[in-house]
Amino acid sequence: MLEGLAPVLARDTRVVVLGSFPGAASLAAQQYYAHPRNQLWPLLSALVGEDLAGLPYERRLPRLLAHRIGLWDVLGGCEREGSLDAAIRNPAANDFAHLRRLSPDLETVGFNGKTSGRFAPGFAAAGYRTLVLPSSSPAHAALSFDAKLAAWRALLA
Repeated sequence: MLEGLAPVLARDTRVVVLGSFPGAASLAAQQYYAHPRNQLWPLLSALVGEDLAGLPYERRLPRLLAHRIGLWDVLGGCEREGSLDAAIRNPAANDFAHLRRLSPDLETVGFNGKTSGRFAPGFAAAGYRTLVLPSSSPAHAALSFDAKLAAWRALLA
């Protein structure tokens, strides 16, 4: 069983981006979105107007939190060969019951792709604004960066 990464959240986090489960490169590096072709960091950089992608990872997270944006995944563990969501077996959801305690100011939950987006109804029922966004994964090449960014801008609207 593979284990995911710890949440990147603060008490004043207003927006969290939830992926499905870290890919192989992210698990190996113990860093969210470590694959060099994943577009998450460039997307977030464009959203906040700060070059997060150009910072060393250990400096990205505090800067992201300074913009009141957090990261986590819907799955805390699973079995999977490779990095594709389609290969996930025996998924175990993260425990979101304590999310309000961790981040009481949280308003918006953005789901990075359709796999994590399956959790959107539960978060909407809990009173959060939810958005299922185009995946930042390099495997999701159907949309251009600009098209993805246009959809992702709704996170901060």
